[in-house]
Amino acid sequence: MSAVGGFFGAIGGFFREFGTAFAKGDIFVKLSALWLGAGYARRKQYIKALIMTALEAAVIVFTLTFAMQYVPKFGSLGTVVMERVFNMKTMKSEFNDYDNSFSILLFSLFSFVVWAAAIVIWMRNIVNVYRLQQKAEAGEHINTFREDMHSYIEEKFHITLLTLPVIGITVFTFIPILLLIFVAFTNYDQQHMPPSALFTWTGFSNFLSLFGGGLTTTFSYAFVRILGWTLVWAFFATFTTYIGGILLSVLLNSAKTRLPKLWRTLFIITIAVPQFVSLLLVRNFFSNGGIVNTICANIGLTGFLRDIGLVSTSYIPFLSAPGWAHVMIILINIWIGVPYQMLIATGVLMNLPSDQVESARVDGARPFQIFKSITMPYMLFVTGPALVTDFVKNINNFNVIYLLTEGVYTTTNQAMANSQAKEVDLLVTWLFRLTQDYYNYKMASAIGIIVFIICAVFTLFAFNRMIGNGREEDYQ
Repeated sequence: MSAVGGFFGAIGGFFREFGTAFAKGDIFVKLSALWLGAGYARRKQYIKALIMTALEAAVIVFTLTFAMQYVPKFGSLGTVVMERVFNMKTMKSEFNDYDNSFSILLFSLFSFVVWAAAIVIWMRNIVNVYRLQQKAEAGEHINTFREDMHSYIEEKFHITLLTLPVIGITVFTFIPILLLIFVAFTNYDQQHMPPSALFTWTGFSNFLSLFGGGLTTTFSYAFVRILGWTLVWAFFATFTTYIGGILLSVLLNSAKTRLPKLWRTLFIITIAVPQFVSLLLVRNFFSNGGIVNTICANIGLTGFLRDIGLVSTSYIPFLSAPGWAHVMIILINIWIGVPYQMLIATGVLMNLPSDQVESARVDGARPFQIFKSITMPYMLFVTGPALVTDFVKNINNFNVIYLLTEGVYTTTNQAMANSQAKEVDLLVTWLFRLTQDYYNYKMASAIGIIVFIICAVFTLFAFNRMIGNGREEDYQ
């Protein structure tokens, strides 16, 4: 959590620096609060003064011509419903000047982000012109515009490199996340679909529905079960492939294994095949009428399982019944994920401290003891961050679940069906189905926030536990 504390500490320092600059600055520093270029003009940095003045003018024009069309309606998300009215001038039936709730929400958020950036620039500008004042009073050299620009390809080159990525993250990541959060507090669904209808704010009603406090309990029923399966899936999908990859790599690197290059090549070939191709083929193999069921029926396995009560149909429901589908999904994921983890483990094991291994052998340690006390701790230390990333990735592993079960699995649980969910869904596939098939954006957004919180909390906790222990010296 030290990173979070450092972040808030930096913000506090920024505000303190701004307060000091504004309080102790001269009249031109204070005038810069109204005219951004005043402080620069006083120090004869006319190009900077012109740039800041143009930026200020751009924000004002943006506010008056664009933002004010949407921000005043942000509180209600629109009140004028789309309808056709007869225009006496054109003698035609035309649409009225209606409100679009989604446009109001989106462009209001965009305006808020622009204003927030403008406030930060405004505060930073006060600090910068105060520093110029201090330099002038101390008789120090004040950089020209050319010198300042040159510094951005020298000592401040990191700022130049990060500018475009930061803008891209803000526009394509930060604003969509804000939009997701705000939609979760509305009634945006198929019955309130812009532009033909309006949606509005509903507070925490969507979250109450998820946690059992709403008018209906079907969503809470489905949410608890899908959340549990998501966490179970993420755990087994991560650690089975991780341990399997390490064991396979140790086996292939063993001196007793013959033709290790051949075996390694065969496993690498499985990685080269696109995952969606493999998953679709496997789905067809294990479907109710697939080749695996045909073989099982011919050898009598299906009949045997039916006789002992494990199945009640003429086929084995590998991917079409709860329990069976859950286990099969995990097993199929092992087959898909282990070769990739094997490659990672092979690269790490090549750098395993050989002196520690030899010392352990001299002391009489058995191969299992070496694996337990040296190999695995070293693997966890080196690949710990990747392990955390894999767990978060598996929480959001859309491909495996969707491609294996779509069109094969149909729920018979009415409560799950009422929530547009299936027992094999992860939170992310449930979210996808709610948006793409049922246009229930409000509940999908609420679920998206829950997924984000789970991933963020786990990532912060795991990284601080794994990286914050300072164990680098153990493997030097």
